[in-house]
Amino acid sequence: MKRISQLQRYLVLGSEGISPKNDMFTPRLIHEIFDPAKVSLLSFSYREFFSLLGTYLFQNSKLNLMTINKELLAKRKEAKENKPDFVRPESWRYVRLQTNWRKPKGIDHHQRKQKSRGRPGLVKIGYGGPKAARGLHPSGFTDNLVYNLTDLEKLDPKKDGVRFAHGVGTRKRKEIIVKAIEQKFKIFNARVSPNGS
Repeated sequence: MKRISQLQRYLVLGSEGISPKNDMFTPRLIHEIFDPAKVSLLSFSYREFFSLLGTYLFQNSKLNLMTINKELLAKRKEAKENKPDFVRPESWRYVRLQTNWRKPKGIDHHQRKQKSRGRPGLVKIGYGGPKAARGLHPSGFTDNLVYNLTDLEKLDPKKDGVRFAHGVGTRKRKEIIVKAIEQKFKIFNARVSPNGS
């Protein structure tokens, strides 16, 4: 009951929809918070509920919905649609071969020669996407690794996104996050829980 009262204080909702017996959330409470069209008619535990709530708030936040360089992203998507699937030669024939690309190097290799039709294409520079769109995050921002505050000062919040390097510790990460939020940077892997990024 203590956990339920805490939840009521955070969500500013009545006790209707909360089942104290099995410590679960009924669909009625969930439908008061979420869009009914997006929520299935199932009960959720506390952990599942807060996980869904966090995902819902993140997906509907202004920071996540803001996209730049839409024209470049559209051109990159269009180029990708016309690109063949580059698979390893003979991977469709032998189970032991993975599909990840390997360049054929044999002197008589049928795929390297490309003499007959129907052979899968080779990786060539002409299949690349627009040069201006290379390295862009799906949000349209550039993806930049940040190790310290000095790296953050070199970036522009209007076009550059921030990604923390793997070796950045918790103390330095907090300092960078505070500075990044002040300057309104888009952070791709901000640690929102103590269990991970």
